[in-house]
Amino acid sequence: MNDWLLIVDMQPAFGDPESPWYTPGYEACAERIDDLVAAFGTRVTFTRFLPPERPEGAWIPYYRSWPFALAPENQWLWEVDSRWQGYVAVAGSRFAKWREASPLVPKDATLVICGVATDCCVLGTALEAVDDGRHVRLVTDACAAGTDALHEAAITVMRGRTDMLDVTTTARELEVHDTK
Repeated sequence: MNDWLLIVDMQPAFGDPESPWYTPGYEACAERIDDLVAAFGTRVTFTRFLPPERPEGAWIPYYRSWPFALAPENQWLWEVDSRWQGYVAVAGSRFAKWREASPLVPKDATLVICGVATDCCVLGTALEAVDDGRHVRLVTDACAAGTDALHEAAITVMRGRTDMLDVTTTARELEVHDTK
């Protein structure tokens, strides 16, 4: 089995309760990700959302609504969560990060994706990878969104990609990787 763990946007911007983009469920998600990282060993890549220096197009009004994201004093929000600082990470200013991560993942690897936010960056990354011809397994209980309803809606969308994208759980992934 040639699986690769792709962890989307586990950063203080989404995990710090003081952040305007705080994602409820982040800590529970992080605990499961710790277990997955241990099981996958070196076959792990993290992504980071990184606001652009100069927003363009539709991003201009978006960042008008979220000016904190562009403030220089908030740069610490965009680092990988400190518990995973030593791992390979790629950054992108779009919701989807597959373009940035794809060169690091073997062509024949199945992607096992988790992280935040299920309804945005996880969804975008998973669909971009599927569109690139990659098979994806989404670890639903190692993902979180702004609300449970958004999380479930995104999973429903991704369930519709059967044959290209499967949904799974942390327990199932750990079981599969324990047999190696």
